[in-house]
Amino acid sequence: MLIAYLGGFIIPVPASAPDIRVLLPQQASQPSVKQLEQLARSIAVKVRSKDILGSGTLIRKQGNVYTVVTNEHVLVAGDPPYAIETPDRKIHPAVKIGATSLKGKDLALLQFRSDGTNYAVASFGSAPAIGEQVFAAGFPFAETTSNPAISALAKDGFVFKTGQISLVLDKPLLRGYRIGYTNDLEKGMSGGPLLNSRGEVVAVNGIHAEPILDTAYTYQDGSQPSASLRQEMRRYSWGIPIENLVQLVRSPPTNLNRFS
Repeated sequence: MLIAYLGGFIIPVPASAPDIRVLLPQQASQPSVKQLEQLARSIAVKVRSKDILGSGTLIRKQGNVYTVVTNEHVLVAGDPPYAIETPDRKIHPAVKIGATSLKGKDLALLQFRSDGTNYAVASFGSAPAIGEQVFAAGFPFAETTSNPAISALAKDGFVFKTGQISLVLDKPLLRGYRIGYTNDLEKGMSGGPLLNSRGEVVAVNGIHAEPILDTAYTYQDGSQPSASLRQEMRRYSWGIPIENLVQLVRSPPTNLNRFS
């Protein structure tokens, strides 16, 4: 049971409550990149304090209460109270909720209430394989966006980047990172979704390529990768597998997404 305090109300969140997923008409072929982008846009949100702190992903709806996952380091960048800006540009007061299963991982949960609008939530996919095509979404900070042409096309700052899985580590790095991919993450995209070609979220974005420091490239057990592997790791963006959240909400991966 997760407990959150919002506007003076106590919101109980039973872990066994059913998730509400994105349902789209069935089609035999794979969805197009445009359809995947539309789906990503519907589940990606901005995490705000006084300023925009980063991105988040809508992962659960229970009545009129929504749960968003982001990175812990996103929330550390600003002070509460927090807010969530949804795809329709509405801003909702939000509260951070605790989850002991996320301890030691660069993940954090926020909840907000929406009494008048229904929002889509993500469906979860299984761990991706090396070479699998993936799609990263989020909201880069305007001043650090390396591709102004992309940002100019999206007035809300949303970007959607194609790439593929390059590394899947046998054991996690510090704070739970295990999946390396070629998508060009930018500052501000932390907390946004990484989707597979079926539109399922497989990871939460968190580390961009070529960081200034190498401190992230240490295994959770304290051991170090080889020098050659560390250099390879630096070339990729990194995400935390969504399986960490599947365990949290006690909802197995599903294939409910269908595309027309």
